[in-house]
Amino acid sequence: MTIEVSIGKVKRDISELVNRIAYQGERVVLTSRGRPKAVLVSLSDYQKLLQIEQGQSTRLAWLAEAKALAEQINQRRENLPVDVDALLNADRLELEDRHA
Repeated sequence: MTIEVSIGKVKRDISELVNRIAYQGERVVLTSRGRPKAVLVSLSDYQKLLQIEQGQSTRLAWLAEAKALAEQINQRRENLPVDVDALLNADRLELEDRHA
């Protein structure tokens, strides 16, 4: 459950809010003059956010490496298109030879 609380109320009720966040899993949107400014979340929610962030970083790094590798392959092949059907057929024939 997510609730909105003004920063002024947070100053007054911080202990209660921390307990609600920690033990009931609530999320608190802090507002100032009716506008959202920040969010208070439980430690477990925060750890999940960190894992997601790390996963995104890992995926972005992998994607950058894959793009660089694809560019190297294109340069070696002098930008000639890859005949995927021929590659699959050659692979199929190789597998058949192994099992014959």
